[in-house]
Amino acid sequence: MSDTAANETDDERRKRGRAPDPILPGQTSPKITVPKPVAISFWLWILAGVVLVAGQIALLVLKEELTQGILKQIKENPVPGQPADPALVASGVNTLLWMLFGGAVTFAVLFALFAYKAREGTRSARTVLTVGAVFLVLVELLILRGSLNVFLLVSTLLVAIALILMYLPSVSDFFPKVGRKLP
Repeated sequence: MSDTAANETDDERRKRGRAPDPILPGQTSPKITVPKPVAISFWLWILAGVVLVAGQIALLVLKEELTQGILKQIKENPVPGQPADPALVASGVNTLLWMLFGGAVTFAVLFALFAYKAREGTRSARTVLTVGAVFLVLVELLILRGSLNVFLLVSTLLVAIALILMYLPSVSDFFPKVGRKLP
């Protein structure tokens, strides 16, 4: 190893596509210079997760009105031979809302975890966040289409902005592409 390579900072090693030096027990970790767009993106990912969970909490609070609206639609457009059981509809709505709440909490935790790792310069964390953002958009477009859930729309907008900030050309050196060499 050359003398200049031994004296490089972690940021300089990252620009060359190298991993930071390992931190040994008892050593303090070096400070990483996080580009401003990546720092802003981190907080947007956190905010998107909070908004997503808040939207599901709002749906849980409005569960009774949602159930009554579904029962009203069933009474206005009855299906022949299938009577509407209010207890069964309420149970189904309750189950669906709790499943959506669990999914929102899972997304929020994953957004926070991988945004934290991306803030450290981990390229694979940025990739995972990209896949999560695409999945969120697909859920909104394919599964929940037609439902004007303002919280989901705001969360998706925040995720889109956060993702754009992570792919700006000015931060490409922060997420180095590590070359692969075959043996």
